[in-house]
Amino acid sequence: MKTLRIALLATALVAPGLASADFIGFAVGGGVWNETPSGTFRKTGDPADLSLTDDLFWGKENQSYFFATLEHPVPILPNIRIMKTNMDHGGTGTTTFTFNGKTYSNTITTDASIDQLDLTLYWELLDNVVSLDFGLNAKQLKLDYTFKDSTGNSDSDSINQTIPMVYGLVGASPLPDLLISAEMSYVTYSGTTVSDFTARVAYTTSYFLGVEAGYRAQKFQLDDVAGTTSNIEFKGPFAGLYLKF
Repeated sequence: MKTLRIALLATALVAPGLASADFIGFAVGGGVWNETPSGTFRKTGDPADLSLTDDLFWGKENQSYFFATLEHPVPILPNIRIMKTNMDHGGTGTTTFTFNGKTYSNTITTDASIDQLDLTLYWELLDNVVSLDFGLNAKQLKLDYTFKDSTGNSDSDSINQTIPMVYGLVGASPLPDLLISAEMSYVTYSGTTVSDFTARVAYTTSYFLGVEAGYRAQKFQLDDVAGTTSNIEFKGPFAGLYLKF
C-alpha cells in the first residue's frame, strides 16, 4: 500500500540519525480502559446498518489491556512494543433488524468479544526533553459474535484480520520521569480507515513502579472487509500501572 511504502522510505532516510538509549530497557504493565462504543455496521448485502447502541444494546464497559516494551541501544534495529486489548460487549433488548440475510425480532440477545494484539516496531528519533518515535504497527483484530432472538433465530461468526499501520509518538518531559505524550497508529486505503489514538500522562517512580492515565480512541471504518462494512468507534479514559527497568 502507498502508506506503507512512504513509511518504509521515511524510516530508511532517518535511520542513520536515530536517537539511541545507553542501555537495554524493559517495561511491562496493564490497566483498565473505560470505553464507550458507538457507530454502525452490517454484512455486505444487508438492507440497513445496525446500531451498536440501539440494535445490539452495547454500552460503556471496563476493558483490560496489557503491554510489554523492549528498548535497546542499537540505533538501526527497532524497539518492540506488544499490547493486548481485550474487549467484551453484549446486551438484550427488543427490536427488529436484518443481519446476514436473516431477520431478528422480539427479544434479541447479542454477545461479542473483540481481541486486539498490536505488535509495534519503532525507532526513537528523539529521546530527551522531547520524545519522537516513528515505526510500523501490525494490529491483529479478532471478532467473535453471536446473535439470537426469542423466535429461535441465531447466528455466530468470527472475523480475523491483521491490519498494517503507520505508528508515531510525540511527547515531552517537563519534569524528570514524567512523560506527556500522544501516539497514533493509522492506515487508510480503498475506503477503509483504521486509527488508534492515545493521549497519555505517565510517571515512573524511583522504585521502578509507574502510573499512567489518559484517553484512548479507536475508529474502524471498514469497506467490505471480510464481508463486513462498518463505521465504529470505541473511546474513553484509561488508567494503569507498570514496572519499568
